[in-house]
Amino acid sequence: MSRVLVYIDSLKAGGAERVALQFASWLQEAGHQPLLLTRRPARDDFYPVPAALERQVEPAEPRWLRRLGWAGFPLRLLRLRRLVQQQRPDLVLALTTLPAVKMLLATAGLGLPVVVSERNYPPAKPPALPWRWLRRLTYPRAALHLVQTEQIACWLEQQRLARRTSVLANAVSWPLPAFAPQLLPADWLEPQQRLLLAVGTKAYQKGFDWLVQAFAAVAERHPEWRLVLLGLTSEPYRAADQCAALLAGLPPLHPARSRILFPGRAGNVADWYGRAELFVLSSRYEGFPNVLLEAMASAVACLAFDCPTGPSDLIANGENGCLLPLDPSDPVGDLAAGLDRLMAEPHTRARLGHAAQAVRERFSPSRQRQRFLALLDPWLSR
Repeated sequence: MSRVLVYIDSLKAGGAERVALQFASWLQEAGHQPLLLTRRPARDDFYPVPAALERQVEPAEPRWLRRLGWAGFPLRLLRLRRLVQQQRPDLVLALTTLPAVKMLLATAGLGLPVVVSERNYPPAKPPALPWRWLRRLTYPRAALHLVQTEQIACWLEQQRLARRTSVLANAVSWPLPAFAPQLLPADWLEPQQRLLLAVGTKAYQKGFDWLVQAFAAVAERHPEWRLVLLGLTSEPYRAADQCAALLAGLPPLHPARSRILFPGRAGNVADWYGRAELFVLSSRYEGFPNVLLEAMASAVACLAFDCPTGPSDLIANGENGCLLPLDPSDPVGDLAAGLDRLMAEPHTRARLGHAAQAVRERFSPSRQRQRFLALLDPWLSR
């Protein structure tokens, strides 16, 4: 039995946060002792933490340390190092770039293996310059880089940021879990209305600006359809700005404006997949899109850009979904054409949705859990 520290910034709404909880639960089910460590407090959580799972939050910084800015960075690392030493883990699993860099620096010289797990395609969202320098310094020291796709592994190796990589795709639990808050589709949609669904908390990454423009281009030909962008209220004071910015690209009297809905964040996303007739992933980039995986498991016909990375690992174009080339010169036009075709073809949607369900077995938690534990076994079995 090993003590494993799972480190991530927070448990706010997002794919990386959900995977961190899943990793910790898999370790616990295998008889190990995971400790889930976050920087942000529990009041910021979106995902519920199982009562049996040990959770700790880094001590709040004193005001004088916050005022130091970057000058206080070494002191923050020292505080993190002391916390790790107090917990005496056998292995550390650090998710996302900044927590991984901090953990590799904080544990330098302790002889403690650190496994790094990027949760996005790194060159698509480079960190600030100081973090890139620190990543260059620290990443090669990781015992293993656990990534979601071969493309991410290749990039890390080509950049000489990783000595050893392994690929582990995300898992999809079926049936999908449900928790608060609960938002009912019936409160937003009339029974006769058809639902085009997109899910995400990061409007730019998810290409929601492209999607709004594409829907507006075809909305008059499909008056029964409504576009729902679910999840943009993970931070309410920012969400209103995101929603307003998305609609600002449309003329004030455009008829599509009233047919684009922003219900907010929901813990019962399964109900929205169940109501949807078409799901769209218009992302500029991904790691391995949980929302696409969930929509396919829910038997929804899916349309996705072949962005880096993940959609092409899930969709065989024309067989279990539709995959569009991501052409930066006209993404809106290509997306509008794809939407127009699928919104007009119910039999095609039914065929694609039926075939998409196969991801339930292909990416089942039991399969992915077995591979996850096998990849960490060299350190867990010590």
